[in-house]
Amino acid sequence: MSTSNGTIYLIDDDAIRRSLSRMLADVGYDVFDYNSATSFLSNSRVVSPAVILLDMQMPDLSGLELLDCLEKNGSTTPIIFLSGQSHPQQIVKGLKRGALDFLFKPFNLEELLNAIQTALEYDRKQFKRILKTSEIKQNFLLLTPREKEVFSLLVSGLMNKEIAQQLGTTDTTIKAHKARVMEKMRAGSVQDLVRFHLDMN
Repeated sequence: MSTSNGTIYLIDDDAIRRSLSRMLADVGYDVFDYNSATSFLSNSRVVSPAVILLDMQMPDLSGLELLDCLEKNGSTTPIIFLSGQSHPQQIVKGLKRGALDFLFKPFNLEELLNAIQTALEYDRKQFKRILKTSEIKQNFLLLTPREKEVFSLLVSGLMNKEIAQQLGTTDTTIKAHKARVMEKMRAGSVQDLVRFHLDMN
């Protein structure tokens, strides 16, 4: 069984890359290091929980350019930018685009480890949300077309009688549909259905 505290993808063309990689491995992380953004894109398969430590200034693709590529690929792995010479506008752009933190070289080791721990915890929670949303969507696919109609009207706030009138059927029939919707969606209340609806959109 793995005892890893999480996975770190270190992307940096700086000479400190190797020593930083060994140090992070010594404290219990699985570390994969790359000397360029293109090398990372070509050779990595990101798992979770993970964090990307990304140098802002590199010769092939900059940190922001790699961030563009990751976004296009649908990556949600949290990013911590590392830099020795970034301009303020680059920092602002990186943080606005979703980077969790920005550390200047030479950075304090404790500061780096705290940032990594925060990012990994964020990724764990994010992964759980993604799994839950996937489960909700799979459950929704189990509904019949009529049950999907009832689901939509329930989350819009209509009562059973109002739904029956709108669909041209009886209150008893709607109660039966509602019961099947609740069962298939694994919902304990209409409030749960509303939350599931929001999660899917």
